[in-house]
Amino acid sequence: MNSLWEAAKRSPFLTSANCEAKMSTDNQLVANRTIAAAAAETYSCEYGSAKYYALCGVGGLLSCGITHTLVTPLDMVKCRIQTNPAKYKSIVTGFKVSVAEEGMRGLVRGWAPTAIGYSAQGICKFGFYEAFKIIYANALGEENAYIYRTGLYLAASASAEFFADIALSPMEACKVRIQTMPGFPATLRAGAPLIYQQEGLNGFYKSLVPLWMRQIPYTMMKFACFEKTVELLYKHVVPKPRDQCTKGEQLVVTFAAGYIAGVFCAVVSHPADTVVSKMNAAKGSTAGETLKKLGFMGVWQGLTPRIIMIGTLTAAQWFIYDAVKVWLGLPRPPPPEMPESLKKKLAAAQQ
Repeated sequence: MNSLWEAAKRSPFLTSANCEAKMSTDNQLVANRTIAAAAAETYSCEYGSAKYYALCGVGGLLSCGITHTLVTPLDMVKCRIQTNPAKYKSIVTGFKVSVAEEGMRGLVRGWAPTAIGYSAQGICKFGFYEAFKIIYANALGEENAYIYRTGLYLAASASAEFFADIALSPMEACKVRIQTMPGFPATLRAGAPLIYQQEGLNGFYKSLVPLWMRQIPYTMMKFACFEKTVELLYKHVVPKPRDQCTKGEQLVVTFAAGYIAGVFCAVVSHPADTVVSKMNAAKGSTAGETLKKLGFMGVWQGLTPRIIMIGTLTAAQWFIYDAVKVWLGLPRPPPPEMPESLKKKLAAAQQ
């Protein structure tokens, strides 16, 4: 952890801030950029410290755990459309049939594995993203980190999601079975032991590869699209610089950028999401067999509810994560600006 802290201090994007006392106007959060608004703030921790990563993990836990649990009814209907499209033909039909057969209580089937699984995923997703972003930025150097920042966001988010899905997979397996398999126990405490008894540990991880196929592209789009959208909104839409915006105004921008990113996320990751749902609902199936059986059109079943769910989900997640960072007093640097050294090189090349 000390090495990560040292890497944060050398970050091309961010210089460490003394968070035990108020920052002076000479301190910077972004290389070669003085943040006037930061001068009046006191942070609860130093950027890149162990406490910083831990609190980012807390933000991820609340962000993913709360939002995924709240949309459990929509997620359940989406999974049922994917696994049994003949019975659950649409969102409306899916809700009607589910309520008719199981009552209103049936709409929250799978809430426990959803809450636990996505909370664990959120800790890893956001905490590791912050760490990998610093590590890769330092590896690239100041100028390259700025030039190739989109690639940096993609690499950092993919690396974080790799570990996040290992944390998520057992609960995802339980959730999908609870929601889609007739006769399967309706609770986590009964369902998880049954999976282990029948399939061993493989039952919890058999869909890990398809989960990576779904979640890694989703997360890459989620973080890279969000970061670039925030950058573009402040550059072309918001009528004043970020450091002159109130925290409330900044959170509105965060929500808007999150929703835009969410729509792209849903489309990119949906085919793999359908495969994961089908695999967990059918014992002994493989990703290749499931994909072949579904066909091109089949993998797009349930896309509409997923766009609604993921768009709202992603926007809410970014809003909660950013709000938690405000609440906990964490450093929140603005979008990156071109380093002075690169500006001088470009100016010299144009002469």
